[in-house]
Amino acid sequence: MGPHETGTIVLNEILIQAKALRRDYAGMPAVSGVSFELRRGQVLGFLGANGAGKSTTLRMLTGNLAPTAGEVRVGGYVLQDQPIPAKAMIGYLPEHPPLYPELTVGEYLGYAARLRRVPAPAVAEAVDLACQRCDLLGHRRQLIRHLSKGFQQRVGIAQAIVHNPAVVVLDEPSVGLDPIQIRGIRRLIRSLGRDHGVILSSHLLGEIQAVCSHVLIIHAGRSVYAADLADMDQPSAGTTLVLHLAAPPTVEALRQLDGVTAAESLGDGRFRLSHSSGDAGAEAMVHAACEHGWRLTAIQTESRSLEQVFVELTLGAEAHAA
Repeated sequence: MGPHETGTIVLNEILIQAKALRRDYAGMPAVSGVSFELRRGQVLGFLGANGAGKSTTLRMLTGNLAPTAGEVRVGGYVLQDQPIPAKAMIGYLPEHPPLYPELTVGEYLGYAARLRRVPAPAVAEAVDLACQRCDLLGHRRQLIRHLSKGFQQRVGIAQAIVHNPAVVVLDEPSVGLDPIQIRGIRRLIRSLGRDHGVILSSHLLGEIQAVCSHVLIIHAGRSVYAADLADMDQPSAGTTLVLHLAAPPTVEALRQLDGVTAAESLGDGRFRLSHSSGDAGAEAMVHAACEHGWRLTAIQTESRSLEQVFVELTLGAEAHAA
């Protein structure tokens, strides 16, 4: 099946495997030990502060920068050994879109399709489909220089998908856009995630939460956290509880309870506990408080948001507390 053909879509198919990617500059690691998988139907958000190594990682994934060590597989092809078939499966929008402002939208996308080896008889159809998906059908004859920033960004995404790649890689796609333009780009990215595997790089928490199904946090060139965002809204195998006790015991007494893996005092009879029993942890603590006469007045489950995780991992607990 050629890269411009749709074929049968297999959801959950592994599209990219990155193993221990490292890139050094002047002997210093800019990226060190980044590993992950991307599957069809996922929108994976690379989240990290500016300078964390996100763009360097994307350039290695797309074959624009050779890794110092590690391996990238795209659809079963080793990118370093088989770059042509591997790159044919990837569409890439860098942070600064590679646009030619003196061309019309149609001319530019036709040029991009030919660069991507879309067969000549199929170029017009490929351009039509990319324009349709990116809401550019009414702008095909306009010069790119006359388009708004938002529509120029859409043209950048269109060139990334004109050959119908399995993987779409977008580096900071909403930088410089106004709120209305950002909403349009996010709708487009979510639609791409239905049929492709999408990697989206951003330093904006809201962007990752708005469009991504999964997140990989990168800090100081390392992957420090990976999660399915849907799971962050669900009770995990371990639960964090906050108890209010009118006749509280010592922290050590709480730590000795079955299922309690950690406990700390928050003052004024309030305690934060980590319990290994998930939802059953709250019920267990209610029984324990009654049995020991601690006079439980309130109990609540405390969840960790993506923002809390990000701050804790990148700035440390001290910054989080501040």
